[in-house]
Amino acid sequence: MASSLKKLILIASISVLPTLFIWLPFFLRLTKVWGIPIPRDGMATIVANYDGPLFIVTAKSFYSPEIIKSTSFGLPVEYFAAHFPLFPALIKTFAGIFGYPYSMLFVTVLSSILATYFFYRFIEDYVEKKDILWLTVVFALFPARWLIVRSVGASEPLFMAGIIASIYYFKQKKYFFAGFWGMVAQLTKSPGILLFMAYLLILLIPKLKEIATDLKSKISFPGMKKYLSISLIPLSLLGVFIFYKIRLNDFLAYFHSGDNIHLFFPPFQIFNYSAPWVGTFWLEEIIFVYLFGLLGLIKLIKMKEPELAWFVGIFFASVLFVSHRDLIRYSLPIVPFLLVAFSDTIVKKEFKYAMLILIIPIYLFSLAYISQNVMPISDWAPLL
Repeated sequence: MASSLKKLILIASISVLPTLFIWLPFFLRLTKVWGIPIPRDGMATIVANYDGPLFIVTAKSFYSPEIIKSTSFGLPVEYFAAHFPLFPALIKTFAGIFGYPYSMLFVTVLSSILATYFFYRFIEDYVEKKDILWLTVVFALFPARWLIVRSVGASEPLFMAGIIASIYYFKQKKYFFAGFWGMVAQLTKSPGILLFMAYLLILLIPKLKEIATDLKSKISFPGMKKYLSISLIPLSLLGVFIFYKIRLNDFLAYFHSGDNIHLFFPPFQIFNYSAPWVGTFWLEEIIFVYLFGLLGLIKLIKMKEPELAWFVGIFFASVLFVSHRDLIRYSLPIVPFLLVAFSDTIVKKEFKYAMLILIIPIYLFSLAYISQNVMPISDWAPLL
């Protein structure tokens, strides 16, 4: 018991300490860090980072059109349907203790600890015992975009916790827990349905191969009942749409939320510099995102990890159609599994030396990004 508690405290520390270091210059109201100008608004800069204030509005209104209209952002009511309800519901739950802005940060930090905990449990099956902690530290710091979303109000940590936990339990053949945590992911962000698609293919492909080799064989799924719990994922998505029908009088409100859905055909539309959410031709690093995604997927296939390979493959394929400058944020759900794919390199001494240097630019980039990614808020009263 004492050993488990010490491990949990260690994992929580690995998750929380980097965030505290990110917050420190803002909390102290420093003017500069390493020459990077820091806004003098203190923790308000952290709270005001996109899309934090929008989640606060969603939490306070819980999709009530009248309350949404009372905010000062001037966005259409349907816009908030893109913000799925679980993260706002948790913000609302703790708002009585911390107030809405700090409840949002509390839920984000708590979700980050949960994601780090499940990553620790997950990575135990892939590396030697002496390397588990190191991989967890890498997960807590890399990529910088992951550290950033864990340090502001964001639903990604809760989504990532649900994804990692669901796949962890699916591999353990604990399908009820896989379904439950998949439901958590789905109620947090719309791409959670891709997890269900991966599970469906994992279950169906062996059966299709069986039919292909024996045309007389019939499709049968003995013991199918044990897999039924993964249907919690699509059922929870249906529940969200029904909830939107009740609150917003629009079953398909998510699809009417404006330019929140950044999927375009054909793929690679991100290189259209004139697209609204791109707006630049400085995009060469996007090619490296694709490169590492593809290399990781190929390695997972070679490692004979069908659960990881199917999820990464489906999610990565969807990312190819995303036209948004912040592509790394959209790719975050596959990062834990890419760390598995490249774990043989990450545990090496050379990588550890590289990380010692990379910690500095990761930190500086995080400060610069958070300093500039701020919603203009003239009146905080509706958000408190």
